[in-house]
Amino acid sequence: MVSDMNIPTMNRRAAVDKLLAERDGALVVTGLGSPSYDVHIAGDTDANYYLWGAMGGAALVGLGIALAQPDKRVMVITGDGEQLMAFGGLATIAVAKPQNLDIIVLDNQHYGETGMQSSHTGQGIDLSKIAEACGFAKTDQLMELDEVNELCEALKEPAGGPRLFVLKVKAENLPRSLPPRDATYTKNRFRAHLGLPTC
Repeated sequence: MVSDMNIPTMNRRAAVDKLLAERDGALVVTGLGSPSYDVHIAGDTDANYYLWGAMGGAALVGLGIALAQPDKRVMVITGDGEQLMAFGGLATIAVAKPQNLDIIVLDNQHYGETGMQSSHTGQGIDLSKIAEACGFAKTDQLMELDEVNELCEALKEPAGGPRLFVLKVKAENLPRSLPPRDATYTKNRFRAHLGLPTC
């Protein structure tokens, strides 16, 4: 059981706003559900790649983009439920050792898209420690919004490998801001942003 002292109070959208305001050209991949809504409401751009399906795929899609675009910084913004579904992906990312991939996990300790059931992170599973054990270059868990300012500065520094940061956010159902749902459109505009051919 999680005590009241451990219930997160960070506002998820304020945290995402800060991260995106300091993205400095980073490509952003979003996880299924609320992370996509959070990124979209903060400002839709062609450099955002929203995922609507394949729960658990955000970090690995980010890995693929990071490997294909080594001169670009890639930021994955996903949730605890999705990252829990992709445990093995953390090992794969650690072994690949991309130096331009940052994973931000918005951890509300619940499965927000299916009824707010308690997730494993609400029972003590620490995704930052798991990433550290896998061999990520830098990991941390943030509890307060003020810490996101420091994180934004840290993300501007070169990395020796992938980094993962868990932001403990308040569990709440916020109004949805829906990005484009046409997967072909989203893919093509992202490819065009990278100067790649579209089809």
